Amino acid sequence: MMIFRHLLILLLPVFLFSQKNLFEKKEFIVKSDTLKYRILAPLDYDENKKYPVHLFLHGAGERGGDNELQLIHGSELFLKKSSREKFKSWVIFPQSPENDWWGGHYDPYKFDYDVRKSNALNLVVLFMDKFINRKDVDSNRVYVTGLSMGGMGTYAILAQRPDMFAAATPICGDGNPNNVSNFAKKVALWIFHGSLDKTVLPQHSLKMADAIIKNGGNPRITFYENVYHNSWDIAFAEKDFLKWIHSKTKKNE
Repeated sequence: MMIFRHLLILLLPVFLFSQKNLFEKKEFIVKSDTLKYRILAPLDYDENKKYPVHLFLHGAGERGGDNELQLIHGSELFLKKSSREKFKSWVIFPQSPENDWWGGHYDPYKFDYDVRKSNALNLVVLFMDKFINRKDVDSNRVYVTGLSMGGMGTYAILAQRPDMFAAATPICGDGNPNNVSNFAKKVALWIFHGSLDKTVLPQHSLKMADAIIKNGGNPRITFYENVYHNSWDIAFAEKDFLKWIHSKTKKNE
């Protein structure tokens, strides 16, 4: 029994690595710019069916050019057997270059002081504009999740494409409260934050929720007591995280 347990521990990282390889490596090229991304196809894919799309924006620590780091957080949730069977969808993990961020042009929050103007999120927007027009995509069920820097990117992409998404789940993020008016009533939001977060203060999520409510929105918000920045671990463990997201369809408002 002990030998079997040790063997299982040794094989687990290999198994998880092989599972992550189900996310196919791709590139989206616009002129001289390249967006690297990983994509997971729906289980039992049928070209004659339309599937939801779930966009995932990683945090600052996963920036780079290897097209792998962005899968560190969140990918296991989508690879779970139960997730793949119950919530069949396209899952897309783009990767921001190390010298860029998911800020967009319209969000004043500067994650790195040496980044004057973000291009990474604009490439994601162009990619999504094209992808959701595929015949095998349900354009009324497009979702976005982002953590930390990706939480900021979630608010930024909602501001740029308020009519694209049915639901959004920003985790320990921040944004510009002046940019919520065009998506507050249109997108279902579930906001997450750790109450002891010192990296991105929880007050930022309160600020965004308040702005959304003032603009007619109806966000769901969850704060975790005694939790610091890595609130995404607990958010992904919420039993109805994916169920809540997939229950949403785009509002015609």
